[in-house]
Amino acid sequence: MSAPTVDGPTQDFLKALASETRQQIMLLFAGGTQLTVGEIADGCGLGLSTASEHLTILKRGGLVLSTRDGKLVRYRANPTTIAARLADLQSYLACCCPPTIDADPET
Repeated sequence: MSAPTVDGPTQDFLKALASETRQQIMLLFAGGTQLTVGEIADGCGLGLSTASEHLTILKRGGLVLSTRDGKLVRYRANPTTIAARLADLQSYLACCCPPTIDADPET
């Protein structure tokens, strides 16, 4: 039996969430909020180029979608892909680290 692996899209998902700044950006999208890069930069205290770099990584990881609105690009969370990546990760963890009924959750 081969060892379970995490596929490329799930690796990108995990990489996107590895940064506290990107986690903070994701919280800005709570409730279905759509934001421009400028609004995200302001909300997180970042420069425009830094916010844009973080959004590129989040988009690659499948966490955000973008939509052009005239000259503006609006970003929002991508719940469909987030749910799929979480399911992939849950399956991986269940294969490599199955829960045990009598295990102490503190250890």
